Amino acid sequence: MDAPRFRLSQRGAASSSQHQHPAITILRPPANHGFRYFLQLAMSDLRPEPVAAPRQPRRRFIGKRAAAAEASKTDSPSEAAVEDAIQVAPRSRARAAAQIPPEILNDAELNAAIALLPSNYNFEVHKTVHHIRKHAATRVALQLPEGLLLFACTLSDIVERFCGCETLIMGDVTYGACCIDDFTARALGCDFLVHYAHSCLIPADVVNGIRTLYVFVAIDIDAAHFVATMTRNFTPGKHLAVVGTIQFNGTVHGVKAELEAAGLKITVPQIMPLSKGEILGCTAPKLSAQRAKDGSTIDNVDAIVYLGDGRFHLESVMIQNPSLPAYRYDPYSRRFTREEYDHAEMHNLRRTAITQARSAKKFGLILGTLGRQGNPDTLANLEDRLRELGIEYVLLLLSEIFPGKLAMFDDVDAWVQIACPRLSIDWGYAFPRPLLSPYEAFVALGSRKDWSEEGDGSYPMDFYGKDGLGRTRRQNANK
Repeated sequence: MDAPRFRLSQRGAASSSQHQHPAITILRPPANHGFRYFLQLAMSDLRPEPVAAPRQPRRRFIGKRAAAAEASKTDSPSEAAVEDAIQVAPRSRARAAAQIPPEILNDAELNAAIALLPSNYNFEVHKTVHHIRKHAATRVALQLPEGLLLFACTLSDIVERFCGCETLIMGDVTYGACCIDDFTARALGCDFLVHYAHSCLIPADVVNGIRTLYVFVAIDIDAAHFVATMTRNFTPGKHLAVVGTIQFNGTVHGVKAELEAAGLKITVPQIMPLSKGEILGCTAPKLSAQRAKDGSTIDNVDAIVYLGDGRFHLESVMIQNPSLPAYRYDPYSRRFTREEYDHAEMHNLRRTAITQARSAKKFGLILGTLGRQGNPDTLANLEDRLRELGIEYVLLLLSEIFPGKLAMFDDVDAWVQIACPRLSIDWGYAFPRPLLSPYEAFVALGSRKDWSEEGDGSYPMDFYGKDGLGRTRRQNANK
């Protein structure tokens, strides 16, 4: 996740207009004060009074067929009024909020502490407190990307105060969901891990013996401005594929109906197992492979629109779909820009590296140890292929890969890094020897065809796709 540019808004802590919370400008407490200082400051003018919840009419949840049958019997206005109270049960209902006990949701002290965090960033504190309490965790690891680390101490204080446990802030760099560091958290004696700002790329039941909670940190933006920008720049009838990072996924889906009502045709594409509309820097959907609900092919997409800041994630979907124009809406600056990518230069650089690696007498295989970046099964497949070809190789474990580090191994002719494919694509030219991604290595070793010989000729960006090399198993990586 790119480091976000925050703009904290001033707001009152109390709902009553007579008790406005003063703007908080102090970022560090006085000496010998900590979380309690901020908490008292936030609650200084708070005078909560019990307010009776508004009475809600009883609703009957019935099936769709039964609802249709009841509707067909309705003849009079009075009967119609009764049927207005009938609500058809949805196929699946989100029950996360209902599962959080009211004593947590309505805890005035906890809510005052949450008010210290930016209002448009959803850190899901209530859910976090509930899960930590439910599992009786005693030592909790908090892992955040660098752009959110400024809130780590506040989150840590809240968890310790309201969960009665010890917290540990993990300070190693976190580039994405692949960097979830359950191994380190477990080694440090933690029994619970909260990973912020990324989706569940590594399933919670796969992490190494530690309960894990993913908090997406959904960000509220000016959706009306985004819709107005889209309708102003695209004429009715245009077919747009709208994507974004997980923080803005709710907005991507939330504006779809409004954009379609304005005459635009909107597709929210998906590459399994990611959420619809979500893209990663190494994984993005190929739009020509998308299917409509009826199974038909989605054709004639006119452009890609990316909702998010920075270009890293956007470049992934641009590489995967080189023939489509791409646009970026930055929700922080509220700027809408046309983005370009030099596909020819990238293809030439990567093809040159592959060609050079084909004559290598000795390979270096790097397994990334930054969180879960490295895939041991992909490493095993590469080892099998090198042994099959009789090529010598050396194994290296690295959390981060730098040109100077690899230059120390002057007897290695080519490197393959099983960490982040974008490291090879974006920075491969800076290394003294070819630095290949796993896909490029299999091309160089003759196990796979060059991208120009497969499909539509686009460079594949499916590393964490369902069949991608980021999650492949030993028996199918060479297919």
